[in-house]
Amino acid sequence: MKLRPVSLESPIETKIAWARDCWLNLKQTLLEDVAVARLSGGVKEAIRESHAAMADLGIAEECKDCEDARGGSCCGLGLENYYSGTLLLINLLLGVDVPTERVDRKSCFFLGNNGCRLFARHVICINYLCEEVTSRVNPSRIAALREREGVEVNLLFQLNERILKVLHRELQGSLPNP
Repeated sequence: MKLRPVSLESPIETKIAWARDCWLNLKQTLLEDVAVARLSGGVKEAIRESHAAMADLGIAEECKDCEDARGGSCCGLGLENYYSGTLLLINLLLGVDVPTERVDRKSCFFLGNNGCRLFARHVICINYLCEEVTSRVNPSRIAALREREGVEVNLLFQLNERILKVLHRELQGSLPNP
């Protein structure tokens, strides 16, 4: 199987197409890999826990209000350029229908009407909290959130690395740098 070349510098549409091609051609291989399955389950749980912690702290609602009422810029245009083809492939693996069109031309490609349309996000998106939030939330509660986010980031990294190994094996080392 031959995949179109992709890198971090590729346009987001190219990265999305690459991830979809991988999923279409290697879905079964990825789903049957024991380590990918184990890590995927861990990633799902870690993301759910991080999201729950953000909701408990009121951060999710604060971000939505900021975006709606104050024209928030955390999910600004160009943020999608940090996403790799592999991270988009992880979203497909986790059951996300990765979007192919931007909702708002002034915002991140993945920002929808109800927040991020991805489940597995880039570390920048996971870890960033603006001063408005950090000044309002108790530091010990932010520290607890950071612990959960650390688990999420670590598991995402491990899953990313495992997927790259599987893809390299299946493509006999000819995989471009996603």
